[in-house]
Amino acid sequence: MAFPLAFLALIIERALGYPDRLVRLIGHPVIWIGALISLLDRNFNRDSYSPARRRLLGFVALVVICLVPAFAAAMLMWLVGPTLLALVVTAFFASSLLAQKSLEDHVMAVAVALDENGLEAGRDAVARIVGRDPAALDEAGVARAAIESLAENFSDGVVAPAFWLGLLGLPGGAAYKAVNTADSMIGHRTDRHREFGYAAARFDDLINLPASRLTALLIVAAAALNRGTSARAAWRAVLRDAHLHRSPNAGWPEAAVAGALGLALAGPRAYGGKIVDDAVMGVGGRLDPDASDIGRALQLYRTADLLLIALFGALALLTWQF
Repeated sequence: MAFPLAFLALIIERALGYPDRLVRLIGHPVIWIGALISLLDRNFNRDSYSPARRRLLGFVALVVICLVPAFAAAMLMWLVGPTLLALVVTAFFASSLLAQKSLEDHVMAVAVALDENGLEAGRDAVARIVGRDPAALDEAGVARAAIESLAENFSDGVVAPAFWLGLLGLPGGAAYKAVNTADSMIGHRTDRHREFGYAAARFDDLINLPASRLTALLIVAAAALNRGTSARAAWRAVLRDAHLHRSPNAGWPEAAVAGALGLALAGPRAYGGKIVDDAVMGVGGRLDPDASDIGRALQLYRTADLLLIALFGALALLTWQF
């Protein structure tokens, strides 16, 4: 029942998101997972430990980070049982692992801020969804950052959790979300996490490989269906540019979006006061996107997301056991 579960979860999250009232009442799975990661980081990643020991304990921590949410999800499935009602109940829990609605809302907020309130408001809005230095961004930089975040997070926050829900059910989706959260918290190459976060960062790269490729295909297909976007240019950009990105995964959706919209994305960016060099996705595209281009990217995203839901709907029908 994994594909029906993933399909229902996509429908529920697309329609409802994760209500703020529920966050205030019980929190969110990412908050719970984050608390576990912070606990392991405090106790396993001590300055007095050697680099080799910190890398080994980082691997142990990753195993715990995977197994605890997966076990909790398996227990939930066992408790609710195998009925159709139980499938719907489980899908509500699974929907919390997806971020279709919240991703769109946050990126739309950047477009609205830029369009209605100017550059400073746009910088404030984009700072909520990207890790780069917002003060260094002009209007085009803010728009590029929002579009890049939309592309990358469509893969990490929507397609990948849906993929693992469909493949391994709720335990697989929960484990994926835990690893992805760990990569966000401890996977960066800071002095503190260079060794301890190594396993989390590399494993996150591995488990995102299939979803990033699927995301690029969905964007190319969406570009063929939308007006003003080019599927041919999207596919050409993926083949030419995606493998040049410093991330083994982020380049695929970013290149597809860049080519579809006729933009140049990625390239050198500032993080924590340091310039991170990266290849350009969509070589030859426009360098000056604005709020209207964020709107175009969002329309492309909506179409690609509908294609994803349709794909999982078809897989659910094919695998449904009466």
